[in-house]
Amino acid sequence: MVLSILQGFVVLEGLDGAGTTTQMRLLCERLDREGRAHAGTFEPTEGPVGRLIRSILARRVMALPLTVAMLFAADRHQHLAGPDGVIERANRGELVVSDRYLFSSLAYQSIECGFKRVLDLNEGFPLPELLVFLDTPVAVSQARLDRRTHRELYDGAGFQARVREGYLQAIEHFEGSGMRVLVLDGNRPADEIHEAVWTETARLPIHKV
Repeated sequence: MVLSILQGFVVLEGLDGAGTTTQMRLLCERLDREGRAHAGTFEPTEGPVGRLIRSILARRVMALPLTVAMLFAADRHQHLAGPDGVIERANRGELVVSDRYLFSSLAYQSIECGFKRVLDLNEGFPLPELLVFLDTPVAVSQARLDRRTHRELYDGAGFQARVREGYLQAIEHFEGSGMRVLVLDGNRPADEIHEAVWTETARLPIHKV
């Protein structure tokens, strides 16, 4: 079970179309205005493994579910521990904000691979200091996805409903870990969600090394 907390690490999670990317952008813009050292990042990354994952999600490359879960874990390890990665940035006092992290794997890949198998693949990865889950209704997320030019591998409404249950299971699994969890209604206006995210983020201490 992953129990270590990485101070200065904030993660935004939610269904496809939940609004995590928008909220990461708004939070980073606010941190910039406040003069707080920070970094915005995301998974899959733009590294070689992350690009392969994106090709799979776009249906340009075929891969077995367990292969995909392993690729996500490999990309996450590089994201965390690689040069100028999450751990290095957090340790030098930056607030690192990530659009998706291991909770996405537990929500998405567990559907076909099983929760324990995916949890084991991510063993040893630290938890964020703050997890924000945008609990956006499936119908709302699907309507947002309909405005995009293409659909990805996991975008269907039935699959996304199961993903939501996976997120709730993951959050429950880590109760008592010390990670702060903020669950927000993702159907609220983006500026209202941002204010709630900012209020919680501003409470985090500034960690200096």
